[in-house]
Amino acid sequence: MSSGSTIFKLGRAINYFARGIHSNMVYVKMLGFLALGIFFSYGLGWSCLLTTLTVVTIYLATGGWRFAKVIFKTFPRDLRAFLALINLKLKVRNYNQNKYSIPQLFSETLKKHPNKTCFIFEEQRLSFQDVELKSNAVANYFHDNGFDKGDVVALLFENSPDLPIFWLGLSKIGAIAALINYNLKDKSLEHSINASHSKALVFSGAFTQEVKDVLPGLSSSVQLYVMAHSGSLDVKAVHIDPLLEKTPTYAPPILKTDFRGPLFYIYTSGTTGLPKAAIVSHTRFFFMSYGVSLFMRMTSEDINYNPLPLYHSAGGVVGVGMAFLRGITVVVKKKFSASRFWDDCVQYNCTVAQYIGEICRYLLAQPIKDSETKHHVRLMFGNGLKPQIWEEFQKRFGVKLMGEFYGATEGNCNVMNTENKIGAVGFTSMILPSFYPLTLIKVDKHTGDLIRDRNGVCVKAKPGEPGELVGKIIKGDPLREFDGYVNKEASEKKLAKDVFHKGDMAFLTGDVLEMDEYGFMYFRDRTGDTFRWRGENVSTSEVEAVISNVNKLQDAVVYGVEIPGTEGRAGMAAIVDQQDNPDLSKLNQALQRSLPPYARPVFIRIVKEVDMTGTFKLKKTDLRNEGYDPSMVKDRLFYLNPKSGQYEPLTPTEYSAICSGKIRM
Repeated sequence: MSSGSTIFKLGRAINYFARGIHSNMVYVKMLGFLALGIFFSYGLGWSCLLTTLTVVTIYLATGGWRFAKVIFKTFPRDLRAFLALINLKLKVRNYNQNKYSIPQLFSETLKKHPNKTCFIFEEQRLSFQDVELKSNAVANYFHDNGFDKGDVVALLFENSPDLPIFWLGLSKIGAIAALINYNLKDKSLEHSINASHSKALVFSGAFTQEVKDVLPGLSSSVQLYVMAHSGSLDVKAVHIDPLLEKTPTYAPPILKTDFRGPLFYIYTSGTTGLPKAAIVSHTRFFFMSYGVSLFMRMTSEDINYNPLPLYHSAGGVVGVGMAFLRGITVVVKKKFSASRFWDDCVQYNCTVAQYIGEICRYLLAQPIKDSETKHHVRLMFGNGLKPQIWEEFQKRFGVKLMGEFYGATEGNCNVMNTENKIGAVGFTSMILPSFYPLTLIKVDKHTGDLIRDRNGVCVKAKPGEPGELVGKIIKGDPLREFDGYVNKEASEKKLAKDVFHKGDMAFLTGDVLEMDEYGFMYFRDRTGDTFRWRGENVSTSEVEAVISNVNKLQDAVVYGVEIPGTEGRAGMAAIVDQQDNPDLSKLNQALQRSLPPYARPVFIRIVKEVDMTGTFKLKKTDLRNEGYDPSMVKDRLFYLNPKSGQYEPLTPTEYSAICSGKIRM
């Protein structure tokens, strides 16, 4: 056997050995080829140049060319991200060591831009100085009335700058605001207030009836305050507006705090149940808001159009944080309006804008108008932009860059697509994955359990394979810690052990993503939303996108329903049709053209509207529970007749036949 053949076999052996140690494959390869180079140089006496050329040639010829290709393609992207992340880490470490807080960072912004507009709301403009004085009044009032560090105050406000001004003021005395979703009523509202262990509730006068309805379920010790209310009041509450006007506006004493401590609570959107109070620390607020503006290269000269709810992380953390931390003027809207979106961007001369959920689809569904091409918006960022409409959206509205991102309010798995890569929600470095340790792990298709190797460590999904996104928890690193929920039991359910290696801990996002060979990640589904039919997993978001495109961008919700005696769950779609005249033949043709047989909905429900969360996510829990029984569902129902291959009306007769197995689906 020739020496050249032996050397190349040795190179292949290094590659195979590295694949066997999957989590550190790159480093094992590097060590293996380094050892090979040492052997050539010192064992055989080769020159440095000859050794280098030989080792590189062997590496490329034995499969290393694939990784070299990845480096060539992603190095500039990863370098930019690396430098930005280093910037973030250094700032966080400094703020943590010096016991900084978000109010202190706001004060630094105030010094730079005292008279600059911080918020634009309707026809009102508030400067950074205005925000400072108003938040000082809030801080002084509550401090003088017995509120102290660690006390929780629930805020039920309409969408306006009052909400961030209020939580900023409370944070100046160490109190914690609980930002309540203003769409909640009855049990959900009662639960949200109680779950935060609030000492007080401050609410807008517009929500008086909602508060009155939940009062019997609240503790009698909860103090009530009402804002922006005139006339008689049906509940016993303190009118706080005149009291704040009389309160001194001097700055309260600087409070030494833990930068990793809680700033406020934000509630999960409640797509699958009662909302959970997620803890947003000072660190998390800084990382999310400052990080997005840094990665997307925004400056204090930008004007951000933010039509999102401020009780949610996208609008209330990322959007508001750009004002408080970067000095960016933020336009706040009382309510999102698809028809006013571009008109507002022109009126306020916005340069960046935010979206979430189905907003981009709603904008595409609007009639063409002049303002949609006369704006100066160069960047839109958010999450929920479907890849099926990405190109069409940019082409029609002339937005050069779409900054799609993925992030969980309480988690440590925030990623962002800074490269305008269509469909991607972000990326991770394939060159240096350990610098920002998150990955996709395999999940059992049948049980949803994490798949582990013989050592009990989770198995990573390969490029092109779906997997649950997880982030490694590193104690002492503020950017890698898990802040969790107020409810400790709920927090523990989001943790897993032995994920990257034995003995570690990781945060489970509950979301299924897929990664390509360059590290770009693509959202596939919520683990709870994916269902299995005919032995295959069905991605609800993919089916929803197809139906929505056919149905003139109307809402569509897809979920799985059980059929007696049948394994898995059959697909069912609730489709909005205001005229109640759907073209199911056209839809069927589109589904056959775009989806495999197992992914096509078996049942169709025609509805006038679909309930939505405040963050423009479609609710499906109630629809899933109601199922497809014609005696229970008053909307028109259809089923995919297995004989004709067409959608036909589902009557009690057909329903009984399906349940008894006479009609086999």
